[in-house]
Amino acid sequence: MLKPIALTALCGLILLQAQAQNLYMPREIKQAYAKGTRSADGKPGAKYWQNFGKYNIAVSVTPPGRTVQGVEKITYFNNSPDTLKRLNMKLIMNVHRPGASRDGGASLDYLSTGILVDSILVNNEKKKWNNATAATTNQGLVLSKPLMPHDSLTMNITWHYDLSKESGREGAVDSTSFYLAYFYPRISVYDDYQGWDRVEFVDSKEFYNDFNNYTLSVTVPKNYIVWATGTLQNPTEVLQKEYAKRLAASMKSDSTIHIATLAELNAKKVTAQKETNTWVWKADDISDMAVGISDHYIWDAASVIVDKSTGRRSSMQAAYPEAATDFKKSVQYGRNALAWFSANWPGVPYPFPKMTAFKGFADMEYPMMVNDSQFGDATFAQLVQDHEIAHTWFPFYMGINESKYAFMDEGWATTLEYLIGTAENGKEKADNFYKQFRINGWIGDKSTAEDQPIITMSSEQKNGYGNNAYGKPSLSYLALKDMLGDDLFKKSLHGYMDRWHGKHPIPWDFFNSMSNVSGKDLTWFFNNWFFSNGYNDLAVTGVIGKDGYTLTVANVGGFAIPFDVVLTYADGTTKTLHQTPAVWEADQKQTFVTFKAEPGKSLKSATLETGIFVDATKGDNTWVVK
Repeated sequence: MLKPIALTALCGLILLQAQAQNLYMPREIKQAYAKGTRSADGKPGAKYWQNFGKYNIAVSVTPPGRTVQGVEKITYFNNSPDTLKRLNMKLIMNVHRPGASRDGGASLDYLSTGILVDSILVNNEKKKWNNATAATTNQGLVLSKPLMPHDSLTMNITWHYDLSKESGREGAVDSTSFYLAYFYPRISVYDDYQGWDRVEFVDSKEFYNDFNNYTLSVTVPKNYIVWATGTLQNPTEVLQKEYAKRLAASMKSDSTIHIATLAELNAKKVTAQKETNTWVWKADDISDMAVGISDHYIWDAASVIVDKSTGRRSSMQAAYPEAATDFKKSVQYGRNALAWFSANWPGVPYPFPKMTAFKGFADMEYPMMVNDSQFGDATFAQLVQDHEIAHTWFPFYMGINESKYAFMDEGWATTLEYLIGTAENGKEKADNFYKQFRINGWIGDKSTAEDQPIITMSSEQKNGYGNNAYGKPSLSYLALKDMLGDDLFKKSLHGYMDRWHGKHPIPWDFFNSMSNVSGKDLTWFFNNWFFSNGYNDLAVTGVIGKDGYTLTVANVGGFAIPFDVVLTYADGTTKTLHQTPAVWEADQKQTFVTFKAEPGKSLKSATLETGIFVDATKGDNTWVVK
């Protein structure tokens, strides 16, 4: 029996060790767990809630005029336990205003007046709105009567804005082809851990939206086609009979159908020949709407089975000018991506009825749409489209706060891009591309900004954002996959996704879910990858033995990465000993690999190979027998 003083010291040591394994959690997020809206087992808490809106939006645009006129009605439901005395409105188009916060510069063609609110009513009461003060993407609106818990309000807004001449994520692609994104005033997210989302959109980061129901009407002149998020409600009203028939046929076709060719568009025989046509789209339980418009974009479509258990098909469409050669294969590339992601990784059936690839300039994802560039390199074009389609699951299925935690969606899209790229192009080509495009720039950059912990909020990063959002978290997910094995990793990932799709997960929900579903305490792993200043760098620092060997491997960079020990014999043959990240659990600074030489063979050297986990200093990775 230990003496009381020794027992007390031992208990204190155990407590300190337990505390050392806890993940840092901001105080505002601790409050959410304390209130019961989130649970330590990774599930939504018993008191979890989120707010919701019904948006009925009507816009009109008359190219080549770039003015977008909008009328919308929002019915907003306060499902929170809080009394809301004010709303926070998001007007993302105000990023185009002179003086708005941006991570980079802006050309004259980028600048505009932003959104101009013509009138705004709350529960039929006209509210004051000062357009002149809003060089910001957030604007508060004080309510005359507080919105009580479990009550709703109605807003009616009339507004307009001019599309910027410089097209990026949205804007004028050419004089008669426009892309509308983030184009309507919306009520920002009010959640259980931070209240109103007031993070400024700075035109380099991304978004955080509620799941809402949308009806969107887009009025354009005849001979203009509209593509948008959601399901087209009135194809026979806006398309002439033959083209509506082709669109319907494409919904069951594996082969690409040309809904409208350039010759047919030039002949003015695709759309109904009224002065204007109003295209009506609907989408429920979705985080945003986007719109493409053109009078000369070719329209292709087909479909693919995305859920083999039910036979459910999703439409894959493409809209592009004749010169955009990449897009001639977009429909079949997209069919492959929708089917592969649904059946393999993440292995959750594509949740939406449609996907459209629109030729713009952004290389950017939107619910049911991607806005991609013309590259002239078919392999790269397919990879970019794969990446943007992968975003369907992260963030559009999962409701991620990209503005604070971009690694929760960009890291996954990068991982899925690599996994599908391996299936499409082979492992060697996919590995080389992944290292060149995602890792080499980071691992060779010794600047302090690149070593910020991944958990650092995206909204607080400028330098280092790209690698913290894309490459580093992707490596962490692949390292975890290597450590758990494919079956347990997928089971754990699906557990997280099942719990949080259609909701607003934060990093700790992911960390806790993966530990809970896997049945393994992964706290050490997540602490290592997300809360440290690590990078990839291993070194051989010692070898003991003659007939049997023990290799000492130092983790100089700190990240818990997998690696191979490649044994090379005098006769030129090799043997590979794979080490998963589990070898770092007991000691993240060094580990030991014990092995014996093959009988009758003379060992020449042992080399640490890290593959896509590119080592920062390869010169100390080999031990040579002397």
